[in-house]
Amino acid sequence: MDGQLGFNGENSLVPHLLEGFLELGSPNSSASGSERKKLMISSVKGGGMMSAAIDNLGSLWLWGNFPEPQKSKSTENEFSLTSSCNPIPVWNFHGHTVVKVACGNEHVVALVTAGEGYKGSNLVCYSWGGNSHGQLGLGDRESRQYPEVIEPFNSVFPWSVYEVSCGAFHTALLAQRSPSDMLESVCWTFGLGDNGQLGQGTTQSLLSPEPVKELPRSAFLISVDCGLFHTSVVSSAGDVWSWGMEKGLGLCPEASYSGGDAGDAIYPLLIPCVGRYGPKFPEPVQVACGAAHTILLADAGYKMWSWGRGWSGVLGNGKMIDCYSPTMALWPPLDADFRGQSLKDGDDISSKEKKPEDVIELEKKLSMAAEDVRLLQSKLSLMERYASILHGAIFGKPFEEQDMPASLRSGGSFDIAKEWENMLEASDRGKLARLEMFYRSMLAGIKDKLLKKRIQEIFLECQSPLPSESSQ
Repeated sequence: MDGQLGFNGENSLVPHLLEGFLELGSPNSSASGSERKKLMISSVKGGGMMSAAIDNLGSLWLWGNFPEPQKSKSTENEFSLTSSCNPIPVWNFHGHTVVKVACGNEHVVALVTAGEGYKGSNLVCYSWGGNSHGQLGLGDRESRQYPEVIEPFNSVFPWSVYEVSCGAFHTALLAQRSPSDMLESVCWTFGLGDNGQLGQGTTQSLLSPEPVKELPRSAFLISVDCGLFHTSVVSSAGDVWSWGMEKGLGLCPEASYSGGDAGDAIYPLLIPCVGRYGPKFPEPVQVACGAAHTILLADAGYKMWSWGRGWSGVLGNGKMIDCYSPTMALWPPLDADFRGQSLKDGDDISSKEKKPEDVIELEKKLSMAAEDVRLLQSKLSLMERYASILHGAIFGKPFEEQDMPASLRSGGSFDIAKEWENMLEASDRGKLARLEMFYRSMLAGIKDKLLKKRIQEIFLECQSPLPSESSQ
């Protein structure tokens, strides 16, 4: 609708090629198309209603509903958003290399080389766009139409920025001390903080970057990402911290479920790794935040963990319910586990067709087994959703493994009357009161349905025709 897909301004259910990246010259170039360099995209980012890309020449492109920078600073320039269905190059950094970019709802933050080439640590942090909450980190709330340097991260500052991420109205940066022999890194945040997404111990907004002091300085942070109202970072040692909105959804499993702000974590919380991998996640690669969920890529890229809101199946674990602690995503898909490897270069198709009969039979059995597992997982997912709805309605929190009766966990016989008596005996006054309320509400609903059914029956009896005289 606002051009964020990069072609004709209309919605699309299928991928489209973005033609604007086929070639690029300098802003004043008169070179013909054949003389211009062909482009490849090295990285892409998505914001609220905009998209951004960096090509292999180090140029930045924006499209959608975005703040288009002016070519020169002028006091007459007023802030506005531009809508474009086609990618537009940002010429303000011509002669430099854009290395990283992030975008929020109305603001953009870019890491750009001080000189023409990238030497690994010579990055300057620029920001522009909407600044109603200080998300540009420039010390005020005035929006910018053109890129400005975030002064703590200029070319002479002792901290060198290497990662950047934007939430809807807040920003997070990772920086390391430079030059230094120690791998010391710090997460800096600024912008909107009403849900604790800045990790500063308050819900106040920040107009300038401040370090997140509760993170250990000994941990070298390798990835950061911002959701709408929360932030997550991961260290090279496999530790993951999160803070912001929805404390109960993955940020802190023992969170309370009452109160208006009970879901906010204003300080970084260490996320435990559950299962045989704990307490750290092995070989972490990247952390990514959605609107209200988090995904961690670890184990050198072979495993994924996810937690948070599970609507629409965004957690990738075969369920559509919320997860309050990290669970392993179903990766690779089951059918990929048994799929044969593709032919190597030079292999003959006929050689593939000459498989021994026992191999063909084994592949057939494995495929059938995979199908059975998928069916069982689908049924299990439905049963878990049903149990979670009932458990949540009765006890006010989602169903978890520790809530399962001991007799079921051990695999023995299950006496439902005995387990019900044990549950009532172990419940405190609050749980018993909630259970009584649920029972009374359910009983009232049943009586109401019975009454409606009886009224319908009486109405139908009154509408029935009287018997005719001949039939008497």
